[in-house]
This record gives sequence, structure tokens and C-alpha cells, in this order.
Amino acid sequence: MTPALSEFAPLLPEIFVLTMACAILIIDLYLTDKNRYISYLLALVTLGIAAVITFAGIPAEREVVLAGTYVNDQMAGVLKIFVYLITAGVFVYSREYLMHRNLFKGEFFVLVLFAVLGMMVMISAHNMITIYLGLELLSLSLYALVALQRDSSKAVEAAMKYFVLGALASGLLLYGMSMIYGATGSLDLKEISLHIGQLRDKDLVLLMGVVFVIVGLAFKLGAVPFHMWVPDVYHGAPTAMTLFISSAPKIAGFAMIMRLLVEGMGDLHVYWQDFLIVLAVLSMVIGNIVAIAQTNMKRMLAYSTIAHMGFLFLGILSGTDEGYAAAMFYTIAYAIMSLGGFGMILLLSRSGFEADKLDDFKGLNDRSPWFAFVMLILMLSMAGVPPALGFFAKLAVLEAVINAGFVWVAIIAVVFSIVGAFYYLRIIKMMYFDKAEDTQPIQAGSDIKAVLSLNGIMVLVLGIFPGGLLAICAKSIM
Repeated sequence: MTPALSEFAPLLPEIFVLTMACAILIIDLYLTDKNRYISYLLALVTLGIAAVITFAGIPAEREVVLAGTYVNDQMAGVLKIFVYLITAGVFVYSREYLMHRNLFKGEFFVLVLFAVLGMMVMISAHNMITIYLGLELLSLSLYALVALQRDSSKAVEAAMKYFVLGALASGLLLYGMSMIYGATGSLDLKEISLHIGQLRDKDLVLLMGVVFVIVGLAFKLGAVPFHMWVPDVYHGAPTAMTLFISSAPKIAGFAMIMRLLVEGMGDLHVYWQDFLIVLAVLSMVIGNIVAIAQTNMKRMLAYSTIAHMGFLFLGILSGTDEGYAAAMFYTIAYAIMSLGGFGMILLLSRSGFEADKLDDFKGLNDRSPWFAFVMLILMLSMAGVPPALGFFAKLAVLEAVINAGFVWVAIIAVVFSIVGAFYYLRIIKMMYFDKAEDTQPIQAGSDIKAVLSLNGIMVLVLGIFPGGLLAICAKSIM
């Protein structure tokens, strides 16, 4: 059956991003290195216009089109807008870094836009095949981005590890989806949910499919014990690529969990809840403990990411709308914090120098009191110290977990948040109380300084006034 033309209206943001990515790819062929900023500006304009189209197209009520493969709802609209916002920040932060390393090329912008398109498809997917297509478009773009610096052995090694383990995770996820299809006879999430709701005795094949799906999701999000790729990829990839990998894809990962587990298999909550408890506890414990031993900033933030993914799972496992809204709030908060954290590394980097060691932050207050303050806000937020955004994100998740009856899980989360605070406070101590090893002035453009300052202020303001974002997340989930 041929879909009506009106059914493509909710897909206008995806169609626009795809068209612009292809246009930038062609236009860039005719640009010289001096004119490469045109591709950069076109990429930013693409994100801006896509945000306007998405905002204008957020429906009052949920709509499912194209034979049930695509859903347009408030959650999708909000998540997509934050993906655009985070990605725009990535472009601005990365500009000088890429120029100094001869990586300021059209391929970077095109690959990032295709990755954004993959995330958009994942966020609005209402069919397991659509979810998988979006995931693979995102993953293939990220593999290529990590390997973009071809003359770097570290980057190539990181790309190979990412590709091999990512392919394994995709295979596990696809195998789980095939088992669910075999047990329910459908790939549509609504049909799967209806079939599961009618089952009196849960099918073993169905439950095994759920296990494989969760393992695939845990691989993609870097949860323990499927986290082995995260520190190596974060460390080996150029910092601009690490910045992107660590931020926007987490939002798409949250959407994939919501679509697959909550919408598709919500009636199996009692089965997948225990699995998520194990993943969450292990991620918080291993992530926070191992991060303490790191001397490389990117590896430290990689293990920090693993711990934060544990908190994301806490909100999901609660099984309530309150918990899902808290998890959404936490995901957005983490993406904003991660953008700022890796942005600070890019700010301090310069031609021939990667500011990716903890010692590179020594004495930052003497070099730039303002950006030392911005980093202070970001580290306090990641540690969960009030009044920064991270505190209220963790508080919302912990409240949902406690209300769901998992007090012991909340206690573990609080204990290891305190443990994790050590390595964040260590950065603050280095910035304010240690003598600078690098006394050169910060060499960065006014654009990155302005946006990074705004990033830090946003973390502080959203922490002081979290109600607005929390309300948006709660309304999106309902």
C-alpha cells in the first residue's frame, strides 16, 4: 500500500537533514581549504533550520505514520532539539582543533550530519527494523569519524576496536530482535506490546530475546560489563570525535531504550528490571572506582561516562513515568555536562598539543580565572554537588528509585557518587592550588570561548532552576 503524501510531513526534519548532508558533500568538493568554513556554516545552518522544523512539528497528540514504522510525539521532538543543540556545540568547539590538525574537512561535517540523521531515526522509530537502521547509520558514521585522522595509529586502533565490538553488539541486538519477532510474529512495537500483554505464560524464546536486546543496548551505551571499548575509544579518538561520541548519542541511546523496553516490552518489566539493576550497580561501582586511578583526562571522563550510564539505568528500571522522566532529564543533563567537559580539553589544546592529561589543568585559575570557574561548575555538576545541574538530575533519579521500592540500590548509588566525587574534586584542586606546568595563554577563538561560557552558565542556571526542564521531560513522557 502506497503511503499518502501527508504521512511524510512528520519526517520533514529527517528529509531536510539528509538533503543538506548530501548537498554539503557535493558543495565541499568544489571548495578550497581556505573556503572550508562554508561547509562549517552550512552544517550549523542545517542544525538550526532542522530545530525550527522539529519544534514547529511537535504534535499535541502522538501520531504514528508509514505503516507503524515512524512515531512523532513530544518526547521525540524534545530529544531531537537537544541533539541539534549538542551537535552545534560540537561543531563550534571543534573548529580550531580540527584546523590545527588538518582535519577541518567536509567529511567531518557530513559524517556528523549522517550520525545526527541516524539518531533522529532512532528517536522516532516505532519498528525494530527502523531502530536498527537508525542505529547502524549512527554507528557507521561514528566508526568513520574515529578513524578520520588516518596518520594517527591511536585513532586507527581505536576505530578498529570500536568497529569490532560495535559489530558484535549490533549482532547481539539483531539476534535478540529476531527472537522477539519469532515469539510475537511482529516487528511493530505496538503489536509486540499487545502480543506480550495477552500472554499468560511468558515464552522462553521471548525472554531470551529480551536478554540479547538488553546486552546489545548495554554494549552501545558502555555499561559494565560491556564497557571495554569506552576508555580505549575515548582515549584514542581525536578529542573532537570523542566530544561528539560522549554527548549526543547518549540521547539517542535513551530513546532506543524507551522505544524497545518501555513501549515494546513494558509488560515484561518485572523480567528486565533485575537485569538493569545489575547493569546499573556494576556501572556505578566499576566506573567510579577505576576513574580514580586515571591520569588521562579523556580516560577519566570515559569511566565517568560508564558510571553516569548506571544512573540512567536507575531511572528506567523504576518502571514509572516519574522514573522515565527523571532518566530523560538525567540524559539531557549529562549530554550538556559532557559537552562542556570535553569542550574544556579542546579549549586548552593547541597545534601539536593535546590537553588530555590531568596535569594540563594545573594552575588553570592563574591562566584564566573565568574558565577555571566554568570547569569548576562542570566538575561539581558531574559530581552531583548543588546547585549545579548534575545534583538535581541525580536527585530526580534517586527519588524515582526510592519511590519504586529500591532503597538499597539508591544507597549504593549515593555511596559511589561520593566515591566518584574524589576524582572530580581532584581536578578542582589542581586548577586552584597547584602551580601551572603550562604558562602559555589560552589560544582559542572568541566563538569557542563564548559558547563554552554559555555552556557553563547553562549548567549552573538549569541547576538553580531545574523545574522547567523537568516539566518538559515529564510532559514528554506522559
